[in-house]
Amino acid sequence: MANFRTHFGVASLGGGLAAQAGWQVSLWSGWQALAVAALVAFGGILPDIDADHSQAVRLIFHILAVAAIVLAVLILQQRLTPAGLFAVCGGLYLGVRYVASALFARFTVHRGLWHSLLAAAISGLSTTAISFTLLDQPERLAWIHGLALTLGFLIHLTLDELYSVDLTGARLKRSFGTALKPIDWHAPGGSLMLLLASTHLLSWLPSLAVLRQLLDQSLSLWR
Repeated sequence: MANFRTHFGVASLGGGLAAQAGWQVSLWSGWQALAVAALVAFGGILPDIDADHSQAVRLIFHILAVAAIVLAVLILQQRLTPAGLFAVCGGLYLGVRYVASALFARFTVHRGLWHSLLAAAISGLSTTAISFTLLDQPERLAWIHGLALTLGFLIHLTLDELYSVDLTGARLKRSFGTALKPIDWHAPGGSLMLLLASTHLLSWLPSLAVLRQLLDQSLSLWR
């Protein structure tokens, strides 16, 4: 499979190209392009959240912990005293960085559920919901954020599959088919539980009509 540097490097390159292209055709502004590039790069390492004790998983949970603190400050700064907000942020960092990380290490298997198209879709929808509902971003921009993270996620899965092909020996490695798959076939119950747990996202998402308009515009510009 591809290593951390390859995943991060290719996703960062893809994010930069996508952000530049969208900015050139006025899909988003210059500042918004930076967020798009960053989300694609983060999506490019996110599937390795199930890789225990790896460089990627440490970075992922550190980023998630910082993101949780930023959200807490935005939501709670008018409701808590500075001391209370500091305590909440400290607890969030420790909880996400260490407790959540340990739980993922305990209950996930590398190249399992988080290396699937289902995980890519749910991660993208979660990003859209957070952007729209918690960060109060416009519907169109929220969908762009979700699509950017999904693009990076798919870049990661595609790289893993490409690295499962041994061109010199003209053979497929044992890892072939374990990344770019619809669900985790070895644990369909886990996939079903993740899908059911994510149904609450529906009420947090912006209008699907806005997503269709965005996709139609992107396809017309591509042509």
